[in-house]
Amino acid sequence: MLYQSYQNYTDALEPIRSAARGALAMADMIPGFHFMGLNRNMTAFWEMSARSQLSHTRPDYNVDHVKVGKNHVAVREEVVLSHPFCDLLHFAKDGVPAQPKILVIAPLSGHFATLLRPTIETLLREHDVYITDWKNARDVHRSEGLFGFDDHIDLVIECIETLGAGTHVFAVCQPSVQALAAVALMEEDNHPAIPASLTLMAGPIDTRVSPNAVNKFATSHPIEWFEQNVVSRVPFQFEGSGRPVYPGFLQLSGFMSMNTDKHAKAHRDLFGHLAEGRADEAETIASFYDEYCSVLDLTAEFFLQTIESVFHEQRIAKGELTHRGRKVDPSAIKRTTLLTIEGERDDICSVGQTAAAHGLCSSLPKKQKHHHLQAGVGHYGTFSGRRWNGQIYPEIRKVVQATS
Repeated sequence: MLYQSYQNYTDALEPIRSAARGALAMADMIPGFHFMGLNRNMTAFWEMSARSQLSHTRPDYNVDHVKVGKNHVAVREEVVLSHPFCDLLHFAKDGVPAQPKILVIAPLSGHFATLLRPTIETLLREHDVYITDWKNARDVHRSEGLFGFDDHIDLVIECIETLGAGTHVFAVCQPSVQALAAVALMEEDNHPAIPASLTLMAGPIDTRVSPNAVNKFATSHPIEWFEQNVVSRVPFQFEGSGRPVYPGFLQLSGFMSMNTDKHAKAHRDLFGHLAEGRADEAETIASFYDEYCSVLDLTAEFFLQTIESVFHEQRIAKGELTHRGRKVDPSAIKRTTLLTIEGERDDICSVGQTAAAHGLCSSLPKKQKHHHLQAGVGHYGTFSGRRWNGQIYPEIRKVVQATS
């Protein structure tokens, strides 16, 4: 009943949001209305009211061109592999000399892959970029079956196979475990499409290292608690009606509760900017929250298996992870160069949790192991912003160039 109650509440408030949108539209038709005394506060209130909801639809990537060398090149999106729960999306560029292929494994953790837009824009300058474009589980019919932890590993392998030998894999946050497992399995099988490099960014390889609030919350509750308290069924009005999921709105609530004061201040600032006519400052905040408040649901089986495998039992770190009954052995990795990246101030994936992958890849020569600890950034700063562009990305480019 949790999800249905949330949806009923959201639907009940739609007339208020609709009225606010209507008032804004009328104000736009009156010359100078937004600049008249108290009208600024009124329009700011209407704007905030109109925005007071989450989106469950994937935003546009809005990456239609990129600068390659001295030229601006058009970018178009192509689906090269379609899966019920994910599309492998290619940001194609015409008329550009061959560039190294890089497969971005986006996190499956409550947000759409468009959260990585800044990452993609940077990578596109010098790479042929593909991304796992996750679909909202509430829009996937139950007839499509389940999608669990093993299915995620299978999908990573299938994506690498689709791109072929020499691909560079770049896993952001949560899928670092699945990416490491996939490469280990491929190495052990002497697969012809073994990746040239594997970059793991802020991923929970070993959550026993410097456990943070996220880790402690996960381990302080048995798996049954999560199953009973956060798993719910998709409401009847959606394509995935009846599918058990971990709703995106719950995950977003959890993330926001970790920095309540920060988010409250941002919304106060947004109101102030709107009321005072500072359009650029308001747009910066609004654009961030448009993306941040676009959420997707995870299948219940994937969520619960991730909690159990990664946070409760730390299986890959302990050498106990299996994939469809087969042991996953990271020491099988002997050819794929490894790069791990961490943020000094990351409160979601603590320093040391990703670097733990180096100890697991014990057969990999030291010259093929690289680590970068970025000072002064939190979780999101590892893949967006000034330090991502100026200090983190060059490390990735260096590894890609050396192994292409």
